[in-house]
Amino acid sequence: MKLEEEIKQPRFSSPHQKALINLIFTSNWVMSRQQDFFKPFGITSQQFNILRILKGCYPKGISGTEIKSRMLDKNSDVSRLLDRLAGKGLVERKVCPVDKRASDIFITTDGLALLEKLQPHRQELDNLLKLSSEEASLLSDLLDRARG
Repeated sequence: MKLEEEIKQPRFSSPHQKALINLIFTSNWVMSRQQDFFKPFGITSQQFNILRILKGCYPKGISGTEIKSRMLDKNSDVSRLLDRLAGKGLVERKVCPVDKRASDIFITTDGLALLEKLQPHRQELDNLLKLSSEEASLLSDLLDRARG
């Protein structure tokens, strides 16, 4: 469905305004679909992002500050997200050997198992935009360019 129909706005003041509104609308649409996708697995998209970051470091751990710097949503409350993941047994905190005031975060075997359980369903999530590979590459390039 076209943006004009979705938001019931037939005109925009410029193609730039329409593109920006379309980007915001589509971003919210994607986040809503992601929420629906992750709900049966008992996690949020932000928690999934943290688990993927930790899997990339596995078997090593990293600090909460480093996790935040790698997050897709820079406004996430990483401490709260880590508390919830730890409560589910998906991550664990260990005192940092270099700085006893800090802790390193590690993905647990349960966290790895959850990511493995999600793996067969990843194509559904990755193809949410229903674009060809070429279109997806073009969109990604255009978004990189937009952030300049």
